[in-house]
Amino acid sequence: MVQERFHDPVLVTEVVAFLVRKPGIYVDATLGGGGHSSAILHALFEAGYGDRSLLIGIDQDDAALREASERLRMYKAGLVLVKGNFQDIEGIISRVCCEKERDPLVAGILLDLGVSSFQIDTPERGFSYLRDGALDMRMDSSASLRACDIVNSYEERELARLFYRYGEEPRSRSIAKAVVAYRQIHGSVGGTQELAAIIRDNAHGGEKVIKTLSRVFQALRIEVNGELDVLSRALDGGINCLEGHGRMAVISYHSLEDRIVKQAFAEKAKSDWGPKGVGLREPLAYGEIALVTKKPLIATPKEIALNSRARSAKLRVIEKIPLRRLL
Repeated sequence: MVQERFHDPVLVTEVVAFLVRKPGIYVDATLGGGGHSSAILHALFEAGYGDRSLLIGIDQDDAALREASERLRMYKAGLVLVKGNFQDIEGIISRVCCEKERDPLVAGILLDLGVSSFQIDTPERGFSYLRDGALDMRMDSSASLRACDIVNSYEERELARLFYRYGEEPRSRSIAKAVVAYRQIHGSVGGTQELAAIIRDNAHGGEKVIKTLSRVFQALRIEVNGELDVLSRALDGGINCLEGHGRMAVISYHSLEDRIVKQAFAEKAKSDWGPKGVGLREPLAYGEIALVTKKPLIATPKEIALNSRARSAKLRVIEKIPLRRLL
């Protein structure tokens, strides 16, 4: 069953409520197993918008695309699935809309930045320290850079910087030193369990070990997939594609992601009032977007009890300001 392979979508009620308000083009730029897309499409048809709407689903994972295709088969007429990276969202939307002879401005965009249960639970993908597998961690299995390439080729200083920057790991230097020492004795770090053992030997006991393991594996995954740079490009490209009053919803799961989203939205929402002390009656340029959620929304205790992956999720939503207000 699809729902057994890919996790239930988090904050789905909130996402649908914020995004689905009119007919139009909707983009699930992180399709996964299609959970959010299914809810969005259902809401569109329930509201009578289905026949006038199109949903574009984007994912770089072939397994995700197969699962979503099966899950969403009843909506096939109003659905286009694309293999791609969401950093290319602007080009993908433009291409699909050209083929469909539609205006390439969209009513709603969703970015769910979490790793799917299927990816985590598949040992050969190498995302989890709980399962024995190759150190891979590629979202797109056709990409060249793997986690093992990083672990076995980066110098100690590079590894320490990586673990600290992308994992915010306080023991980054000692773990990097231990990894390099292990390589010198054994030739290479062969898999997830070997790396996990090195980390455990260099972390304190109890909960701190789990946190350290999570941080180091997160740092490697971000580096392999260039996640933070990709996210920044996706935010810019997505906002460019929104029609007036169109909305973008972003779900993040760790502080690095949420910080990028928060800062990008704040910058795009800022109006230009010129140099200090000028005292303009109107800004030189209005902000491009408005913040629909001033603070991130989090899952309810009830949802967390049913789906533990919702615990760290934060949802931010913005709305595109119509062009006439920018003139």
